[in-house]
Amino acid sequence: MAAGLFAGQYVWHPAADDRELASVCVEVRAGRYLGAHELLAETRDDLGLRAHRSLVLASEAADSDLAERWLAEEPGPEASLLWARVAVLRALRAADARDERARPLERIALNACARATVMAPRDPTPWVARLALTRLHEIREPAPQGLLTAPPGPWQLFSHILRLDPFHREGHHRFLAYFFSRHRGSANAAWDVAAFLSQRAPVTSPLRLLPLVALVESYNPAQSLADRVWEQPQWRSAALAIYQNWLPEVSGYRFTPVLDLAYLAHALVMAQCAFEARAVLVAMGPYASRMPWSVFGDPEEQLSRARRACGLPVPGAA
Repeated sequence: MAAGLFAGQYVWHPAADDRELASVCVEVRAGRYLGAHELLAETRDDLGLRAHRSLVLASEAADSDLAERWLAEEPGPEASLLWARVAVLRALRAADARDERARPLERIALNACARATVMAPRDPTPWVARLALTRLHEIREPAPQGLLTAPPGPWQLFSHILRLDPFHREGHHRFLAYFFSRHRGSANAAWDVAAFLSQRAPVTSPLRLLPLVALVESYNPAQSLADRVWEQPQWRSAALAIYQNWLPEVSGYRFTPVLDLAYLAHALVMAQCAFEARAVLVAMGPYASRMPWSVFGDPEEQLSRARRACGLPVPGAA
């Protein structure tokens, strides 16, 4: 489908245009894991793709016994990884729902992550899965020098992930999430960590988006002129720099990085940079993510509003 044109509706599935992943998701829902094994095995040398695919597959497998059956019938690094992903997802869901099973599920998840790290010692993905669990607890490890607020957190675990992959996208996002206000952090701490981490990354890296992610997390519609924050010079400049340096890299990706593009498109629309926002929305094509749009209202309505502001068509429009 041509980017920017729509014959139907937005595509919300996280597989986006990774057709192999989308196909295997269907198999996983049907209770088959052979395709998942092949799909993950081919990513052993592509850590970013491995993280993405394993997370999407886990979201499909979490409500079934597929991960447990696979691990019992054909144990290996791929089966162990999916089991770790599924176990962490279940533990987080239970904790967020204040389910009495949350603690036992967390212990299961920690054991699953430990097993996966043994099966694939050089793969950061199981460590990233474990990092996702840290938001359930207060961790007081001191921050390194260079942060204004010096927020304590799971710095040792994050440092280990960086040793395996210095610019692991999901690892950075999981770590930043620990400092969000909704996870007992604060807006100032999240901004500080986001700025610190993004400045370490190359200008062509999607990690430069981290401050924009923190900005969305701090959004409070009750504050005066809350929607005008993105028009401030520092945020407009940040969005435009990412547009200039990172967006050209997207054409070389193996799948469309929908979530990152959505954060950039949103920031540019809010900053009144319609020309640049249009290019980002075109790069997204029909693929959509609920964040960051859901923070501001119904995600489909917000995305359609952004497209209209840039002179682009929306699904179903004549």
